[in-house]
Amino acid sequence: MTDKPTVSVLGTGIMGAAMARNLARAGFEVRAWNRTREKAEPLAANGIRATETPAEAVEGADAVLTMLYDGNAVLEVMREAAPALRPGTVWAQCTTAGVELLADLAAFADEYGLVFYDAPVLGTRQPAEAGQLTVLAAGPEEGRKTVTPVFDAVGARTVWTGTDGAAGSASRLKLVANSWVLTATAAAGEVLALCQALGVDPQDFFELIRGGPLDMGYLRAKATLVLDGKLSPASFAVATAAKDARLIVQAGERGGVRLDVAAATAERLARAAAQGHGDEDMAAAYFASFDEKPGD
Repeated sequence: MTDKPTVSVLGTGIMGAAMARNLARAGFEVRAWNRTREKAEPLAANGIRATETPAEAVEGADAVLTMLYDGNAVLEVMREAAPALRPGTVWAQCTTAGVELLADLAAFADEYGLVFYDAPVLGTRQPAEAGQLTVLAAGPEEGRKTVTPVFDAVGARTVWTGTDGAAGSASRLKLVANSWVLTATAAAGEVLALCQALGVDPQDFFELIRGGPLDMGYLRAKATLVLDGKLSPASFAVATAAKDARLIVQAGERGGVRLDVAAATAERLARAAAQGHGDEDMAAAYFASFDEKPGD
């Protein structure tokens, strides 16, 4: 084993590609796989080898990092990789998979002798590209010598939440954080929609709250994307946000609590996706306030 492990990145979408590049910049040997190979091939410019199959990507790797759409996709891809996995390999599962599938993911890791880390990340395109993500991690001490440098390469901070990845403490914290993010995003869109409905200049609203306890940089950032028509490329896409919102609602139901705002946010995001905004930034949930495009 070299001083720095060989890392396999499975899933090179918005987040996975950025994470792979930062791993390569940190000096790791990186192999990458994506279902749509065209999304992985540009990584060759960063010295990353794009592979044909997940099994080819993980063969001989010291660490495997998964960054896919959801937990079901993770299980499917890891099963494809299974023939080449070796016992003792560290698996950092960074996909926001929620809590329901964690037992299945941990069972897969146990079946193949993998050292499992529940490790979702907090952040979007820009912090991912800058290596400034926050990694929420839970997993055993035994593999941390291998996985900590991986987390350091993709993130500015690692928040350890426990020593048992199967317990899901990191994923639970991620859902709480995303609940706030998605609620704030939906609220920003509704504020802009109400401004339009009432003939209020949004800048008058921003001036009204400027510098006070109601002001928030995130509100201004998401509103600006809508007002300036800069919803592509997405920092965090509507379709993915809708998936996360559903996971949040499901987690609340399992815990015996009603999350009315989260449920409404999930509905807004699903409606925006159905209107054709699925690949745009999640701020495009704004359009769910209208039956037709604003101004039509």
